[in-house]
Amino acid sequence: MRVKICGITNLEDGLKAIEFGADALGFVFYEHSPRYITPLKAKEIISKLPPFVKIVGLFVNVKAGEVNRICKSCRIDIAQIHFEPDERFFEDINVSFIRVIRASCKEDILKYSDEYRLVDSFVEEFGGSGKRLNLAWFDGVDCSKIILAGGLNPNNLSELKAYNFHGVDVSSGVERAKGLKDVDKMAEFMINAKNL
Repeated sequence: MRVKICGITNLEDGLKAIEFGADALGFVFYEHSPRYITPLKAKEIISKLPPFVKIVGLFVNVKAGEVNRICKSCRIDIAQIHFEPDERFFEDINVSFIRVIRASCKEDILKYSDEYRLVDSFVEEFGGSGKRLNLAWFDGVDCSKIILAGGLNPNNLSELKAYNFHGVDVSSGVERAKGLKDVDKMAEFMINAKNL
């Protein structure tokens, strides 16, 4: 099970997440998020991280050029697109990307089923709310290309065992305050996720 720890705002949290086995770290470039980080600060943190961990930038309602500029400057590996731009947008960005489905019904999770995608619960504030998805929506669905987000924490990961998700994405479920990770929760989350 692949694990992304999202909403990294400081080097210490990033290094701990990697130490515990995170496959990817997420940086939120959405100014209205309590986990927002400036590109300059993200660049400083990313420059001090060890290799072989994917770096993901989360973007909301921006132009392709802005995604390209930030990803190049900060050395972002994957752009996580948390809105529904037109297809031209995806042609114009020159970095790997993953679409985010903000699901409000079962039909939503079937979008883009031929590609890897992140499925989160629909909330107005674009993620990080800890709102859970209805797992019954995934019954009988091929989840091998889905990264699940939304309301995950160390205590409920065992419920995912039957679904064969490609990975999980967690933010608020491993925090002690918005934007600050809880070391014990991160460690427990990683152990439980890797044992699925």
